[in-house]
Amino acid sequence: MARAVSVEELLARGPMDEQPELRLLFHRLNNQLGIILAHAELLESKATDDMHRARAAQVVSSTLEAMGTVQKIRRASAAPLDSQS
Repeated sequence: MARAVSVEELLARGPMDEQPELRLLFHRLNNQLGIILAHAELLESKATDDMHRARAAQVVSSTLEAMGTVQKIRRASAAPLDSQS
């Protein structure tokens, strides 16, 4: 069985274009965040009171922020090493 590779190890390897494992990691993370987002949006639309609607809206907002963070990390990991300094 293959050893699990940490995010730090993958980022240290170099540009993402050469790392299919890193692309897979981002893909899996975005899929998981997408599921959370869909459920939170459904909860928000079905909530029967303001408190539950607000809590669901917080989850929606946080999930969108996390998806944005994933994109920033992906762009940073794909950038050539000399442009990161």
